Amino acid sequence: MSSPALSVAFFLLLISSSTLLVASMDCNKGDREALLKIKEGLGNPPQLSTWIPATNCCAWDNLYCDDTGRVYNVYIYNADVTAALPVAFGDLSALQSLSLQDMPGLTGPIPRSFAKLSQLYLLSISNTSITGPVPDFLTSTNLSALTLPSNKLSGPIPPALSRLPYLRYVDLSHNMLSGPIPQGLLHGEYQFLILSNNRLTGAIPSSYGKGDVNTIDLGHNRLTGYPSFLFDRTRPTVKLDLSWNELAFDITKAALPWHLEYLDLSHNRIRGGVPKSLKDLYKLLVLNLTYNELCGEIPTGRAMAYHGAECYLHNKCLCGTPLPPCRH
Repeated sequence: MSSPALSVAFFLLLISSSTLLVASMDCNKGDREALLKIKEGLGNPPQLSTWIPATNCCAWDNLYCDDTGRVYNVYIYNADVTAALPVAFGDLSALQSLSLQDMPGLTGPIPRSFAKLSQLYLLSISNTSITGPVPDFLTSTNLSALTLPSNKLSGPIPPALSRLPYLRYVDLSHNMLSGPIPQGLLHGEYQFLILSNNRLTGAIPSSYGKGDVNTIDLGHNRLTGYPSFLFDRTRPTVKLDLSWNELAFDITKAALPWHLEYLDLSHNRIRGGVPKSLKDLYKLLVLNLTYNELCGEIPTGRAMAYHGAECYLHNKCLCGTPLPPCRH
């Protein structure tokens, strides 16, 4: 066996030994009690069949323990449940990551007991039927990622979430959230703001024109105004989706970010001409300017050749390649 192969084999042996060591270590008694309450609260689904009393919970499926026997990660997917989100999750005091996905029978609000999870850095609950607000008591956690898409959450996004100093990934899409977008939700590097398919209103806060924002997806809301701060050549933004809103501004002189790969401004009331800055966006894979009030001749040359007529349809009076010629 070659030296690299031996190294890989040795590395895998170390990982396997480490996993066996953790699994063989008896778990924390309080964690085991909380997990059994969670299982009971969910109606004892088959996916948690290994969660058996008087056994080592570090060897159970759907969770991980650290080297001290504390449960730090719980993940449950596609479980056939008809139950409220268990309060007992809040008793897992060492929990750092909680992921609950694809459980349409999971209901109820996010319990206040989650405020006790001071080490929690990832909370991901998606494709469930949980209701109620996005709770402001999550500020007592250590969240860097809050992903709650495709649920039945309602009410405003709490401005208090901006006090989470490490929060850099927020996905609250496909809910029924209303009211304005709070200022300054994101911090740190490589930021994502995904709030599409809600009922949000008002202007986009200027704080999202600062920092290392990779993705802004605010499509299918009721947002208004002119977010000029998002149109800056030096911005690191890769995806910008403002489609299906009520934005009304002149885009003619917009300096679009150089790094854009995805730009959807469709279904608004954007006027003026197609910005010439599009000519320099060689990384742009998706462009959608349809259903606006754009007019005039489409710029040509350089990167414009990559975008077909489907990118410009249903505007006021656009013309020129790739649309029919202008009639002067």
